[in-house]
Amino acid sequence: MRNVGWNILVLSFALLASAQVPKECSAPPEYPYTRLRGEPEKYSSTRTFSSGKKVYYDCAEDLAPSRGSPSVQCVDGKWTKLTLKCEKKYCGNAGELLNGEFHYEGNSFVGEKVYAVCNEGYTVKGLNYMICKKSGWTGEFPSCEEEGTTCSTPAVANSVSSAGGVSVYRVGDNVIFTCSQGFQLDGAQRVTCGPGGVWQPQLPRCLPSHDKTESPDVETGGCSVPVNNHNSKAHLADKYIQRTSFASGERVHYVCAVGYIQAGGSRYCKCIKGKWTPLRLKCERKPCGSAGEIINGQFTYTGVAFGDTATAVCDEGYNLVGQATRNCMSQGWDGRVPACEAVVCAEPPRGTNAEIRSPQEPPYTYRSVIRYHCSVGTLIGQRHISCTENGTWSDPAPTCKEITCPSPNVPNAYWTGAQAKLYQDRDTISIECKLGYTKIGPSTVTCGGDGRWFPGLPKCTPRRSNWGS
Repeated sequence: MRNVGWNILVLSFALLASAQVPKECSAPPEYPYTRLRGEPEKYSSTRTFSSGKKVYYDCAEDLAPSRGSPSVQCVDGKWTKLTLKCEKKYCGNAGELLNGEFHYEGNSFVGEKVYAVCNEGYTVKGLNYMICKKSGWTGEFPSCEEEGTTCSTPAVANSVSSAGGVSVYRVGDNVIFTCSQGFQLDGAQRVTCGPGGVWQPQLPRCLPSHDKTESPDVETGGCSVPVNNHNSKAHLADKYIQRTSFASGERVHYVCAVGYIQAGGSRYCKCIKGKWTPLRLKCERKPCGSAGEIINGQFTYTGVAFGDTATAVCDEGYNLVGQATRNCMSQGWDGRVPACEAVVCAEPPRGTNAEIRSPQEPPYTYRSVIRYHCSVGTLIGQRHISCTENGTWSDPAPTCKEITCPSPNVPNAYWTGAQAKLYQDRDTISIECKLGYTKIGPSTVTCGGDGRWFPGLPKCTPRRSNWGS
């Protein structure tokens, strides 16, 4: 008896100890529009979590927390419910546009645009919109410039200018004048197109030079200012611009125009017996090289030298974000390398009684597939729909419809199985003929998905009598 009592006491303590061991939890659940914080392997289904353990969730990409707690806790073998709510990220106000205003595409959520609209008399310079990204409004901030502010080609008699056949100049453009031989510059050599289409300072004059002592070098075999009309891609170095005469034997040098580099020949000319030696300098367009690499896209080039352009083209299923065209300038490619972002479809259609099988979390990018199924009834429509390159779903959501078959009204027959006015899909009954009749056809029929009995109802025909034979 003593041993029996001892065993009962030990067993009681063991049961009490096991009852006090808290239950562990399996892998934490998944919630729409969220993701578990940290490495996925931490939450493998093969792991267990001790009671009291907390795990944390973050909002899915392009979403931001709006309210609720980001954590759940293991309590007695079950996880508490996640209260975290996620909403689309918001960029807010894009700022103030001088001489214009911004028109917003929506509510400044990620993926939406804001457009620059200038006041009357002003035009947008550069791209007319910015895009709300995770990092905020992206793209070059637009500006509104006054329309029609240009200057016509300046004309100064008895001079040679750097105009080069240009007929219209914008504000900030410069023109340099050099008087012809026998004339002297009166005024500024360089003028700038200013506001209101007026050259500043006022245009100079080229007056006849009557005082021979002012140009002794020309009289003794010297040279006047060198003029280069045949090579518009090179011009006289700035250090010589202010001079009007050069001594015999003196030499000057030329430089290539903006966007051009020396590609051969000499940049020097020499004054010999009142004439300048020919200019041999060759100037070629400055190369820019590659315009950059685009993930999920590429550039198409007209060339890679000064004046050429590179236009970004995205792969199928991706949209361009940023300015598509880059220009090869004197300092390299202008602007920035644009990005190609995957096309995203809205939430899949749910307005039917068909259920989504194994729903995935957004975003729903190009070629994402949604699968539907019916808990009850037959699926009418496409079982699978996919996100297209246009950001729309390939088909509407299917529906679930209950398909029924009518009572198997076979004359002179009876059937066994379910007795109903309408039969459901896959219902099976057995049909037998009444006494005195012979069955032609199957004994068992099944209600098909098209509302008809399969393989078809039998017939009951009267048996032939043997009494008269």
